[in-house]
Amino acid sequence: MLFIIALIAGVVAFFVHKNAKKKRNKQEATFALIGIAVALVIALTQCWTIIPAGHTGVIDFLGNVSDETLKPGVSLVNPMAKIEKMSIKTQELKEMMSVPSKEGLSVNLEISLLFKLNSDMANEIYKTVGPEYAEIILVPQFRSVVRGVTARYEAKALYTASREKLAGEILDELGKLVGPRGITVEQAPLRQIQLPARLTQSIEEKLQAEQDAQRMAFILQKEEQEADRKRIEARGIADFQDIVSVNISNMLLKWKGIEATEKLASSPNTKVIIIGSGKDGLPLILGGN
Repeated sequence: MLFIIALIAGVVAFFVHKNAKKKRNKQEATFALIGIAVALVIALTQCWTIIPAGHTGVIDFLGNVSDETLKPGVSLVNPMAKIEKMSIKTQELKEMMSVPSKEGLSVNLEISLLFKLNSDMANEIYKTVGPEYAEIILVPQFRSVVRGVTARYEAKALYTASREKLAGEILDELGKLVGPRGITVEQAPLRQIQLPARLTQSIEEKLQAEQDAQRMAFILQKEEQEADRKRIEARGIADFQDIVSVNISNMLLKWKGIEATEKLASSPNTKVIIIGSGKDGLPLILGGN
């Protein structure tokens, strides 16, 4: 549109310049030349366009959408065509909704959806839906899928470990619906889940009871291991005493006494010798220093 206006303005300025030359009006002719130059510059700028990074360009020429899209960068285009710059970056959609559970309870759910436009199908999206494709296609389908998936789960499952499984099902079902239309869904993280107050309290109490039971089981297991350790230790001491009592004899003890007496006798220090009583009594040697 701007290209046509620039051309018309240039043609008008050309005739004004021509008429001014006939009248020998130099000032009017100069202004007409400036107008021609400005119109020419504006027209030339409409012959190329810049597609920002993370975008794709859809070419719309008088209602006829081209099958080719423009990549990021500078591109020569038909100055009569309209270039729709559509983002192909990852975008986030946040939703706060009240969803039903399997038991029919109402659960408040805060969920996000990460999605992006498929650049190869941007022209098809533009032709069939338009630039507001997210509000027209994605949002209604997203809400419908979330409600359908949560209705298959009990409320307590939404509050515990089944959240990741639920998010995966939402992602799969939504991808099947909007993927063929040119929208790629990446993640559907559950940000927050609010259950009815009484249900939340009962779930927390149950979880606490399970944790207490696990803690007690751990303590009992530890005590059993300690009791086993003590039994093994006592058995080892008893075995040691049995072995020692069997192998130690009177002759061995007498021989050890003789060895000790010899070591004391060989010492250079002054000694006091006390003769032992009885035939098996060994002498007792006391050092004098």
